[in-house]
Amino acid sequence: MNDFPFQIVGFDLDGTLLDTSGDLTDAVNHALASVRRPTLTVEQVKPMIGGGARHMLAQGMAATGGCSEEELAVLHRRLLDYYEAHLTVHTQPYPHAIDALDALAARGVRLAVVTNKLEHLARQVLGQLDLTARFVTIIGGDTMGPGNGKPSRQPIDAMVERCGGGRAAFVGDSIYDIQAAHAAGLPAVACRFGFLMQPVEELGAEAIIDGFDDLLPTLERL
Repeated sequence: MNDFPFQIVGFDLDGTLLDTSGDLTDAVNHALASVRRPTLTVEQVKPMIGGGARHMLAQGMAATGGCSEEELAVLHRRLLDYYEAHLTVHTQPYPHAIDALDALAARGVRLAVVTNKLEHLARQVLGQLDLTARFVTIIGGDTMGPGNGKPSRQPIDAMVERCGGGRAAFVGDSIYDIQAAHAAGLPAVACRFGFLMQPVEELGAEAIIDGFDDLLPTLERL
């Protein structure tokens, strides 16, 4: 089974491999409630996810009245502390995600995670779900240094290098994912089930999947 078209497949984390929306919403609401702001629903928070925790919180604050940079800095720390203590209360892999990882691994494909979540939090979430060993590398929003998360190509380039090189594809749910993949010259697969900020058709991905049972046939067609 060495005729599979990709040697490396990378994945975004939030809204792609894992449904983290419940725990991220709880963390946002913890920060909002601490300054007596109204709380938000999971459906309100989902489109705010993807650009990192600070970006997510800034949008949550904007939706409930705005805030200063100083207040955002304090609440960002508050959010992260709460989130780190409650990482996997609700979080779980999307249906058939583990089956897809198993099927790719069986074909000799090297797997990676590239997320805008802080690397240590990404590693903790994956560790608590017993998924860490499946990935050659886990790259977070801070791994490549400040300002070098997705949509920068740097984390995608690092993923390919750390996985030993070869033809690679990237799977994600946000414009950051698709832009980063394209900047690095990789084809991108978008997830219709993710935390979409816009219609999935507008992301510009080479393919769209409705679920992980579509992933392998989709990659074989790319």
